[in-house]
Amino acid sequence: QVQLVESGGGLVQAGGSLRLSCVASGRTSSTYAMGWFRQAPGKEREFVAAMRWTGPTTYYADSVKGRFTISRDSAKNTVFLQMNGLKPEDTAVYYCAAERSWFVPQTESEYDYWGQGTQVTVSS
Repeated sequence: QVQLVESGGGLVQAGGSLRLSCVASGRTSSTYAMGWFRQAPGKEREFVAAMRWTGPTTYYADSVKGRFTISRDSAKNTVFLQMNGLKPEDTAVYYCAAERSWFVPQTESEYDYWGQGTQVTVSS
């Protein structure tokens, strides 16, 4: 079992930045893939970014490429999502996810472990 706890969400003006954190505990392993997803009101959960604990390759949704960066601190079992140039359409609950896989899934159904989510609100 893996437990995930997100933090770092909040209210920010358009053009601003936030950094989300996801602390993993339990049976973590270097073979895990880590992902960030988001769900806006009335919409389905969508992929944002992903990577393996060992890195270095990262994957991003087209809508966030060049603005968001996923990274990790292995010593702290923490994955980050640095979000710059935020737009009102980035408003959503952001979820951290983990999956024991050599690949890096980019779909919700491929992840077994989820955090509780953290709200990000971007005002115009």
